[in-house]
Amino acid sequence: MTPTRTLGRTGPTVSALGLGAMGMSGGYGAADRTESIATVHAALEAGVTLIDTGDFYGMGHNELLLAEALRGRDRDSYVLSVKFGQMRGPGPAFGGQDGRPEAVRNFLAYSLTRLGVDHVDVYRPARLDPAVPIEETVGAIKEMIDAGYVRHLGLSEVDAATIRRAHAVHPVADLQIEYSLLSRAVEADVLPALRELGIGMTAYGVLGRGLLSGHWSAGHVAGPGDMRAISPRFSSENVEHNLRLVEGLRGVAAARGCTVAQLAIAWVAAQGSDIVPLVGARTRERLAEALPAAELDLTADDLAELAKAVPAGAARGDRYPSAFMSGLGVGN
Repeated sequence: MTPTRTLGRTGPTVSALGLGAMGMSGGYGAADRTESIATVHAALEAGVTLIDTGDFYGMGHNELLLAEALRGRDRDSYVLSVKFGQMRGPGPAFGGQDGRPEAVRNFLAYSLTRLGVDHVDVYRPARLDPAVPIEETVGAIKEMIDAGYVRHLGLSEVDAATIRRAHAVHPVADLQIEYSLLSRAVEADVLPALRELGIGMTAYGVLGRGLLSGHWSAGHVAGPGDMRAISPRFSSENVEHNLRLVEGLRGVAAARGCTVAQLAIAWVAAQGSDIVPLVGARTRERLAEALPAAELDLTADDLAELAKAVPAGAARGDRYPSAFMSGLGVGN
């Protein structure tokens, strides 16, 4: 069974790997509903307890999918992390963030209904709303915690100053933010602040949206609905450089008898017992490949080799298209 970790001083104890469900509702192109549900079931049966979603993933589709996959399960056997606040319209366009207290309560009511549960374990704004003080957004989540509809406060993609302001209103269980061999900006200010305050991290993008999976090739073309088609790191001028970095991991992986993907996930986990990598597996095959990473202990020599193969800041291209970078608390 998958080992466990605790999210900060105040958060829940969860599996050492979490399942990120976004890709089951678009994002990386079409997904198979039956296979998605089977993957959730396989994760639960393997001891994965943390499942991450967002109310805007597929415009509610992801929450409804998870409701079907989790139906009949003991509510205390899994931990639901839900992001809210990303505004959308018909089509692919994003419309900014809404962190107003009245919006928080409204978003939560819809999520509880779609998920078919009476509470969310970790509730977090997906991004900072620049028009609403974080204290007001967090204050509304605190009200929902006090009312029993939410168990823990989470944050996502914010800077150290915002973390401190939020934590002063109510203890933050964890910050969800991108962290991988290719995306290490959190190490400068954010990670030290989390550790000072006793806040955990759930790390997404641990495989660099596939670049670090060992399965992406320079000639591969993202299909319809796959956001990697507009990702700077997958652009024609950057992808070959980034894949050369990945090639440097293959020797270490071979020496450890693991795959490149397992190595990349294990690297994130090795950065601290307060970090839980989220794996965005959409199929049982990819899940089965990822799970052994939870028990892969990297040595100091392994970590040194990985640091040489993929130095901090070595990736080319931003982690999001330029229109989305301004909404992030940290850069690459």
